[in-house]
Amino acid sequence: MSKIKEAFAGGKAFIPFITCGDPDLETTEKIIEAMAESGADLIELGIPFSDPTAEGPVIQKGNLRALSGGVTTDKVFDMVRRVRQKVKIPMVFMTYANVVFSYGTERFLTKAAEVGIDGLILPDVPYEEKAEFAPQCEAAGLDLISMIAPTSHDRIKMIAAEAKGFVYCVSSLGVTGVRSEITTDIGAMVRLVKEANPDVSCAVGFGISTPEQAAKMAAVSDGAIVGSAIVRLCAKYGCDAVKPIADYVHSMKEAIMQ
Repeated sequence: MSKIKEAFAGGKAFIPFITCGDPDLETTEKIIEAMAESGADLIELGIPFSDPTAEGPVIQKGNLRALSGGVTTDKVFDMVRRVRQKVKIPMVFMTYANVVFSYGTERFLTKAAEVGIDGLILPDVPYEEKAEFAPQCEAAGLDLISMIAPTSHDRIKMIAAEAKGFVYCVSSLGVTGVRSEITTDIGAMVRLVKEANPDVSCAVGFGISTPEQAAKMAAVSDGAIVGSAIVRLCAKYGCDAVKPIADYVHSMKEAIMQ
């Protein structure tokens, strides 16, 4: 069984996202441990990039804070290697094609697997271009996680049929960020995925920030993904963000288990 599948084995999964190195890598390490202890089932680790096209202003600023603090891909790998000794839940990288290309695709994927990463999400690589990464991911033992958006329509079944790990359902059009309400028919998207691939789990992200929203999204899918609301806590509390984030993750996990 893919390690990522384990995240969904115990019921609805809560998946937090964090930008590595925001505010610094030492704090990131503590946050990852705290999130795992507070009920996270899988953690998305953002590798900072200067032009994160899928991100809204909150995560863009998190990327800038991390980069201006001197975070590099190699430093992120070293941090993951350390944290892996204590954190057993699945972890995936979320970054951009350019980060992988500039490091060297094969070198990046081999090293990611070696330090204990289980999968990869590349928001700027559409399904039609995933052949540039999918075979190498498979060779390295990583799941290349597919994203579907409300506009995917006829492509949903095609994407789902080949999906690895889980399917990332994008709840809203546009970039990441906190939204007051989510109006997309997530249930319909999930049904299309399951028709094409009954074994794959679907987690919903983009725009979820409150326990109520998380519960609503988890009710029609297999889990909820939260990024901007957590990065906002990093911006607010800096090096003191560990406890507020742990409390937040705990409240979100409780909400989706109801």
